[in-house]
Amino acid sequence: MAATLLGAAPALAQGDDRLSLGVTAGTLGIGPEVGYRVSENIGVRANATFFSFSHNVHSDDIRYDAKLKLRSGGAMLDVYPFGGGFRISGGLRVNGNKGRGVGVPNDGTSYTIDGTTYTAAEIGTLHAETDINKLAPALTLGYGGGLSKGLTLGIEAGALFQGSVKVKPLTVTGLCADITLGPCSTLAADLEAERQSVNDDINDYKVYPVLQVTLGYRF
Repeated sequence: MAATLLGAAPALAQGDDRLSLGVTAGTLGIGPEVGYRVSENIGVRANATFFSFSHNVHSDDIRYDAKLKLRSGGAMLDVYPFGGGFRISGGLRVNGNKGRGVGVPNDGTSYTIDGTTYTAAEIGTLHAETDINKLAPALTLGYGGGLSKGLTLGIEAGALFQGSVKVKPLTVTGLCADITLGPCSTLAADLEAERQSVNDDINDYKVYPVLQVTLGYRF
């Protein structure tokens, strides 16, 4: 590593501008980004992104009013094979993305869970929450601009390999929170079947698409 930096030193002394600061926005969220071009062919970047939005998820007979929170940060190693702006990037992100959902009764008075009907009083509020791998590798292709001082515009597209998005055990707050009650005896099995159904519905998110645009300034 020391030899690499020493080899890059002559280029740095020639006046090329290497440090950049900016804001990135896209499917990962919005947040600050810092980059450093070690040489014409190698660079490093780090950013942290945040965003929240609401989304309805339908699973069997239940609609979930869900809130999705994008929270992640990480570093990328950029390879510029031609020494210009085109780059191939790989890295690792700390993945804090999560989703929480609240089930909505079918007609305002009941829930049908795995074919069994429960009253709204028995269920109360039906909660669902996701669990996900905390570390996720990323791979992108993009353009990071040249080495001249001033405003820069970057773009990259690729994938975050976050693995399966798992739903934690569903919970309820109503009368059936005590599953020993007569009408609630089947609820534990029904909730587990519903959890598996929701897992199947969100299984396509193992690979999360990355599309980010960055506006920055190179010093």
